Amino acid sequence: MRDYHQWDQKAHAQEWMIFPKNLGPQLSIDETSLSNGELYTIIAILKRIPEKGRCKVEEITLDMAGSMNQIARHCFPRAARVTDRFQIQKLAYDALQEMRIALRWDAINEETNAIDNARWEKVEYVPFHFENGDSKKQLLARSRYLLFKLPDKWSQSQKQRAKILFAQYPDIQKAFCLTHKLRLMFSKTKDKGLAYTKLAQWYNEVTESRFKAFNTISAAIYTHYKRDTQLL
Repeated sequence: MRDYHQWDQKAHAQEWMIFPKNLGPQLSIDETSLSNGELYTIIAILKRIPEKGRCKVEEITLDMAGSMNQIARHCFPRAARVTDRFQIQKLAYDALQEMRIALRWDAINEETNAIDNARWEKVEYVPFHFENGDSKKQLLARSRYLLFKLPDKWSQSQKQRAKILFAQYPDIQKAFCLTHKLRLMFSKTKDKGLAYTKLAQWYNEVTESRFKAFNTISAAIYTHYKRDTQLL
């Protein structure tokens, strides 16, 4: 980090406005891009704030990018670093949707093969439909939005679709439960000790599930925990 003083685009930081008087015990920082030198840009911007002001910050919330962690450590050395829970929740939702999409492609291929076989045998292809009128590929496509919601927020049609989806694809139901347990852990648990106990239980459930995508999330959380960054 010391070499940012020699960075040939350091003057770019002068185009930004900062308001040091707004600094307080808590601070949140985010980024849209840290490629092509923007990491040094942000450091140069924050370094314009007097050290006395930066030392007032006791807690800083940031995303999971390694670059943001470096910025927080370098510019706010006295602040506890807290990982934004929404970043972690997004990883879980992405993993759940990844599983749904993979199954949808399987359903599309299955239907395509069935149509080809019917054509080869010179018979009419009659697609299978569940009781709500969905085919397999439609069921998986139309389940996208309900998987983002808690069950008590589902419409009647979504409740029916979820019942069929979970009966046909138990792994999706398990992944859905893992995702929303993580969500409720962050939104409902106020005691830090209890939160870490629940997180340990969640780790065990992820391990037992053997879902590769969720194991990746578990590893990411553990990595950030080990680097002395708390989870908000």
